[in-house]
Amino acid sequence: MNTYKEYLQEIEERKAQGLHPKPIDGAELLSEIITQIRDLSNPYREDSLKFFIYNTLPGTTSAAGVKAEFLKEIILGDALVEEITPAFAFDLLSHMKGGPSIKVLLDLALGENISIAKEAASILKTQVYLYDADTDRLKEAFKNGNQIAKEIIESYAQAEFFTKLREIPEEIKVVTFIAGEGDISTDLLSPGNQAHSRSDRELHGKCMISLQAQAEIRALQQLHPDKQVMLIAEKGTMGVGSSRMSGVNNVALWAGKPASPYIPFVNIAPIVGGTNGISPIFLTTVDVTGGIGIDLKNWVKKQDANGNVIRDENGEPVLEQVYSVATGTVLTINTKKKKLYNGEQELIDLSKSFTPQKMEFIKAGGSYAVVFGKKLQTFAAKLLEIETPLVFAPSKEISHEGQGLTAVEKIFNKNAVGITSGKVLHAGSDVRVQVNIVGSQDTTGLMTAQELESMAATTISPIVDGAYQSGCHTASVWDKKAQANIPKLMKFMNEFGLITARDPKGAYHSMTDVIHKVLNDIVVDEWAIIIGGDSHTRMSKGVAFGADSGTVALALATGEASMPLPESVKVTFEGEMKDYMDFRDVVHATQAQMLQKFGGENVFQGRVIEVHIGTLTADQAFTFTDWTAEMKAKASICISEDDTLIESLEIAKGRIQIMIDKGMDNEKQVLQGLINKADKRIAEIKSGEKPALIPDANAKYYAEVVVNLDLIGEPMIADPDVNNADVSKRYTHDTIRPLSFYGGDKKVDLGFIGSCMVHKGDMKILAQMLKNIEQQKGKVEFQAPLVVAPPTYNIVDELKAEGDWDVLQKYAGFEFDDNAPKAAARTQYEKMLYLERPGCNLCMGNQEKAAKGDTVMATSTRLFQGRVVEDAEGKKGESLLSSTPVVVLSTILGRTPTIEEYKAAVEGINLTKFAPPHKMLMN
Repeated sequence: MNTYKEYLQEIEERKAQGLHPKPIDGAELLSEIITQIRDLSNPYREDSLKFFIYNTLPGTTSAAGVKAEFLKEIILGDALVEEITPAFAFDLLSHMKGGPSIKVLLDLALGENISIAKEAASILKTQVYLYDADTDRLKEAFKNGNQIAKEIIESYAQAEFFTKLREIPEEIKVVTFIAGEGDISTDLLSPGNQAHSRSDRELHGKCMISLQAQAEIRALQQLHPDKQVMLIAEKGTMGVGSSRMSGVNNVALWAGKPASPYIPFVNIAPIVGGTNGISPIFLTTVDVTGGIGIDLKNWVKKQDANGNVIRDENGEPVLEQVYSVATGTVLTINTKKKKLYNGEQELIDLSKSFTPQKMEFIKAGGSYAVVFGKKLQTFAAKLLEIETPLVFAPSKEISHEGQGLTAVEKIFNKNAVGITSGKVLHAGSDVRVQVNIVGSQDTTGLMTAQELESMAATTISPIVDGAYQSGCHTASVWDKKAQANIPKLMKFMNEFGLITARDPKGAYHSMTDVIHKVLNDIVVDEWAIIIGGDSHTRMSKGVAFGADSGTVALALATGEASMPLPESVKVTFEGEMKDYMDFRDVVHATQAQMLQKFGGENVFQGRVIEVHIGTLTADQAFTFTDWTAEMKAKASICISEDDTLIESLEIAKGRIQIMIDKGMDNEKQVLQGLINKADKRIAEIKSGEKPALIPDANAKYYAEVVVNLDLIGEPMIADPDVNNADVSKRYTHDTIRPLSFYGGDKKVDLGFIGSCMVHKGDMKILAQMLKNIEQQKGKVEFQAPLVVAPPTYNIVDELKAEGDWDVLQKYAGFEFDDNAPKAAARTQYEKMLYLERPGCNLCMGNQEKAAKGDTVMATSTRLFQGRVVEDAEGKKGESLLSSTPVVVLSTILGRTPTIEEYKAAVEGINLTKFAPPHKMLMN
């Protein structure tokens, strides 16, 4: 009874934290519980029954396997449990979603007892999470003349698992709750520093927003028991920053509905809104749970009598309220009319929230069930040799005769699944696409594993070219939380078929490389579609979409994703980049010039940025695509010249070979297969058979932005503007300021160079600047700490080979040691250079953090409140984002440099240069 006693002890420990018993996923514990249920005199029997019925995780967990077999015994009469009748046992099996439960149901449906077989068949007809092994059994039984199998397959062909579901209510009453003013990042909903608890849904739920907000939500629910709480980003966008399933899980936990009475803490169907809508990647996650996302448009730009936007003294548009959504406002969502009402007053149209596809997600309780349902229906119709009955909304196929294709439209047309033969897709289409590369990161990976278990998946889809599980978000500190979670995650993903950063068997040196950098290397075809469990899944080859852990799981299991084909914004460049400028300044200037051109409207939001940056290789171009997540773009695409693309592919081949040499390839030789694909692609380009991807000359764009390099006269800094009187303007990435704004006297407490926004060139710039400063001043003295985290081990190895790492070691007061990794996060920094382990480090904010109230100058991508640095009493923490040379000089001086100091410090240094492509890259 040791395992059960340990569970009881854990229950007592959780009680002290205000938590319920942790859901059971292990076979050993559940087997003990079943033994206690069989023993009518056992003192733990009553609790054991509750744990068995209400607290066991479904899917392919080992506990689910034990539960399904015991329910089978009860149904067959081999076990008698008064509290669980055979009918109740069938009901419990119906909530287990797949894997062992489907096997048991098939055993019963295809068994000899006709009465039991019919009951099992009636349950099977409601299930959608069937895989090849399951459908193969049905197929064989059908071909052998089994009548029950025939009935099940006929039901699947008619998609009765969907058509017989309860219809969506015509009216949904909601009561509003303002979660925050301005953009609401997923870090507010699921803080990065609590990443370790994400797979423990109840525990993680306690970190959403604040304890006060949670209490207010509960109070609203008690006051309005017949209504659902809608969380709102007032004067902002909901869910910016990252594709965090845990954020939606938390919202659903507090304001959604239970998915099943027998699955604890798994809630679905949250309702969220934002004045400026929902961040695209966050909206995808809402769809996963069958929730509703609403673009409220409750504040608009005020106009004068001539229709011109009225601006304040700072040149910012003045907003006026169209209608109120103040906390406690009761509204009505009409799903048939697709309107939002306050009483009888119609407020806005909700057509975008209730497209045919989204209506299906809502009805089915999430997008997974629809994806699996479509596959199951297709299988059944094919087996019956009939046309697939039209049950689901057909793929939305938008086509404009005579109109050319943007780059993303070309990629979608190549990878689309199940569309009308010969149909050419344009923006606005909504289709299934094949996914070529998938990435899972370590702080969401445990949830991805849970999702894979819940959808009963056991192996990666054979149509995925390659998939990688990273270790970068937990690279900084090998603490007890990481030691408990990461080996378990790596083992699961390794067995599932992914290339893993750490080898569960310890056969190769662990790689903590930043996930986006690795994905950028293993994408070897610019026609690829990539899905990654992080918002910064933005590749310089192919088109990549940051996604929640559930969408990642779906892509791994099926090799597919369903998504709308976004509009594109074309970005080109003119003029000449000044010698003393870094490419990061071009990236920031792109956003600043775009906002200026369009009067503050972010035309990038929710769209694909097609950036004509063809003369930069993959590493350097990635600096731009990586930042597009902060531009609120749905994705980005680099249009590359043939020679540049070939060079990028050769670099990628070399890095994949290093992974192979380290022993990271698997039995299917996925990594070698990627090298072979790269060789084939290079040959196609060189021969002229298939040149690098370019858009058509007559492609249609939502907007076009021409970045004038001549206007970029000094380094640019993205500023969180923490003291802006307008709260909604704080912590956005839209405030881009020139270096001179700070007058050379803004105090800098800490500098950070690292994470995904830097490449080898940045490390070389750092080394050269340190040498220059020593030559100029006789020695290098830091007036503020400088933390450096290279993105990959490859970069470290290359720097060592080229002599630059020796330079960094010379000036460093700390250097990482993989043989003795840090066991605790750093809480204090001295005024020196820290060479930290490759990985995310401060950018992630879940392990390392700057001291509270610090002003940080960083190359990273995150300036959200509390991410890199938290507030101190009386002083706000702020994370300013800039180029590597600005960060270096700021830590040497302990303040922002003047433009004269900056120019002197970078003289003679080979900064990341950019020249626009030699010609317009278009068909």
